[in-house]
Amino acid sequence: MAKDQSSIRKVAVIGGVRLPFCRAGTNYSEVSNLELLVASLSALVERYQLKGKKVDEVALGTVFFHPSTWNMAREAVLQSGLSPESPGLGIQRACATSLDAAIDVANKIALGKIEVAIAGGTESISNVSVFYQQRLARRIMTTAQAKDWKTRMGAWKGIKLAELKPASPATVEYTTKKSMGQHCELMAQQWEITREDEDELSLKSHQNGIMGYETGFYQDLVVPFQGVKRDNNLRADTSLDKLAKLKPVFDRSNRGTLTAGNSSPLTDGAGCVLLASEAWAKANGQEVLAYLSDYQSAAVDIQKEGLLMAPAYAVPPLLERNGLKLQDFDFYEVHEAFAAQVLCTLKAWESDEFCRRAGQKQALGVIDRSKLNVRGGSVALGHPFGATGARLISTAAKLLKEKGTGRSLLSICTGGGMGTAAILER
Repeated sequence: MAKDQSSIRKVAVIGGVRLPFCRAGTNYSEVSNLELLVASLSALVERYQLKGKKVDEVALGTVFFHPSTWNMAREAVLQSGLSPESPGLGIQRACATSLDAAIDVANKIALGKIEVAIAGGTESISNVSVFYQQRLARRIMTTAQAKDWKTRMGAWKGIKLAELKPASPATVEYTTKKSMGQHCELMAQQWEITREDEDELSLKSHQNGIMGYETGFYQDLVVPFQGVKRDNNLRADTSLDKLAKLKPVFDRSNRGTLTAGNSSPLTDGAGCVLLASEAWAKANGQEVLAYLSDYQSAAVDIQKEGLLMAPAYAVPPLLERNGLKLQDFDFYEVHEAFAAQVLCTLKAWESDEFCRRAGQKQALGVIDRSKLNVRGGSVALGHPFGATGARLISTAAKLLKEKGTGRSLLSICTGGGMGTAAILER
């Protein structure tokens, strides 16, 4: 049932914590999705004195679920120290999973249905499930259900060695059979993004991330885990010269520009954020860092538009609804799936033709790049698919708390040609 706008409540961001992000196959290679999520959620529970307390909703997600933890959000709640009476909700929208989890619970808080909630996500690329051909699965099921030895033995008649070959989920689009990197190469060519510009943005991502750690910004946002204290993809010694020496990995022709240095790495990690009504925050002695004030999702026809361009379409109506210009923000937390993808989005907002397609009369204009991912982006920090949204929220909220006032624009592109944008204010 719809509510009168005057009765919509403000949604407070109390804060967030995450584990250090690690490249797949490194420090967390033996740690499961659920274990990463429990570690992050437990750290949040301890940080905000929630042990034994009931939280009205705990919305958590991942992209690559493991069959053994199909009820992952609830299982994480039961191991986190929260009251077992706290319900768990599983959510997935590819790379925007934990941002959309936060939006889901924010809507419930705004409408007065709940008072306090946790949102977050996890990803263990190191431990994605392997699977077998359906024919082999049918043989196994037949064997398990058989009531006599003849039927069991018959299930394996004619089996071929090829049936035993396992496979793992590929990070490619089901519809197009292309990887995100291949799609982004096409975007970079369409928008005439140069290798030099991509490497410059990537270098800045590393420099800002390093500064974030050196200044202590991440001290209360990143919780040590498995002996790791900071994101292990960060490179203090990288340079434009070193980045320029890397070869393209998605398009090896002379047109390719995307390299391992200007693309986010496959990453393991987890993060969670705490959101609540102002009344709950006051009653529980919790400081409000910022408010999640609005959001917008969008999708594009990936046969006609760049796969990762949806956030460029999500932002214009979000701004219009709030009476804002693109330049009315103090910080821009834009997920860097690839440096080229960020540059394509920025170019689109500067294009009259594109913005007219997005329903605007003219271009949104240019942003101040010094306000972009000021404590590092996904290219440098890493990108556990299910956890990046939580990272963006907690980072933006703390930046606004430090500044004392202002706005932050959050933007995440996702697989399947979707994207989500949100506004945090203080």
